[in-house]
Amino acid sequence: MKFFKAIASIGMLYLSVGADAAKRGEDKEADALYDIQTGMAGLQNVAKDPAMLAQLMQDMQDPELMMEAKRMQESPEFKKQMKKLEGTMGFKDSMKKSKEALKDPSTAARMEAQMEHMLTKGQEQLKNNAKGQMQEAMQAMNNPDVLAAAAKYMADPDFQKNMAKMAEDPAFKNYIAGMQDMMKDPAAKARMEKMSEQLKAAM
Repeated sequence: MKFFKAIASIGMLYLSVGADAAKRGEDKEADALYDIQTGMAGLQNVAKDPAMLAQLMQDMQDPELMMEAKRMQESPEFKKQMKKLEGTMGFKDSMKKSKEALKDPSTAARMEAQMEHMLTKGQEQLKNNAKGQMQEAMQAMNNPDVLAAAAKYMADPDFQKNMAKMAEDPAFKNYIAGMQDMMKDPAAKARMEKMSEQLKAAM
């Protein structure tokens, strides 16, 4: 139950943070309405896309993004537009149906199980996507020019600092999981070790 409610309540706020800045103007109430509409549209997509759901759950672990979502939620303009939305017949009907569904333990359990299944499926998709990107990067390293450029970047202190910061990003876990999965294959492990040696030699 908690899992399902967390997606519905926090997800819309987080998805609103990514609203296109180019569409924002000086009218704060119009901006707030656009944020709400963007968040709701994002939630509809999340409900159908396992990878988007998994990415949302990962991104919601980012303190800075969640702080921005909280700031948005607490703004007077956002609260005003949410109050208007909550007064519409469509919103009331939707909330009524959701509450009735969640009152039934079996229905609530089924909905939560479906979401958890989607999340597991999405996490696997994100890991496979990251794995595919790493495999492409390894393939590109066969080009001496690409290898030399990569070695130059990796030797740059600023690049190292950026990489350290990226490692703190929850989404970076996908690449760690993908790498660990690849290392299970002896041939892939050998290629990665060889690439590591080539990079060290070029630095």
